[in-house]
Amino acid sequence: MLDRIVGATLAHYERHADEFRARTRDHDVSQNIAALLRHIEGDPPFTILDLGCGPGRDLRTLSELGHIAIGLDGAARFAEMARAETGCEVWHQNFLALDLPEVRFDGVFANATLFHVPRAELPRVLRELRAALKPGGVLFSSNPHGNNQEAWNGGRYGVYHDLESWRRLLSEAGFVEVEHYYRPPGLPRAQQPWLASLWRRPASAG
Repeated sequence: MLDRIVGATLAHYERHADEFRARTRDHDVSQNIAALLRHIEGDPPFTILDLGCGPGRDLRTLSELGHIAIGLDGAARFAEMARAETGCEVWHQNFLALDLPEVRFDGVFANATLFHVPRAELPRVLRELRAALKPGGVLFSSNPHGNNQEAWNGGRYGVYHDLESWRRLLSEAGFVEVEHYYRPPGLPRAQQPWLASLWRRPASAG
């Protein structure tokens, strides 16, 4: 089942890579990038993993802001696009088979990506991301929220967590909540499909 989920979801993105790039090129996620950078402690430049970097839009922004930005995507076509778009290092890995260096990143930017991880696998993936962060490092995540349903949607697999379920998963993985908000800003909650949240790997072993 997991192989089917990964294979079908990545195949969808491979087939629609050019369309996806055109459709999302001008999406404004500056609020999310600013939130991540605001909560990373220490002096820049920061080393940041763009998890699920897609064609490289946000990877380019992070690099242009002066940070050491590394992309990661499971779709080979997206990885190629991101390298060409940004000149950054981009790793071709899927989320269920991550091979990340430990204690490497000041921040992980997971914008509209982690909801593709099946619920049963998410605790392990979150622990791997935590291990890849430096002590005190920050994970940003933005996902379409819902009532914890897990389903196929247009050829892609997704899990639509509510805030309490998401909090429980991140806390059990060893993260501490920093902030959360709903997007797009300035609209009634019913018109804000995205739940953004920021989480810190504690600086101490405890």
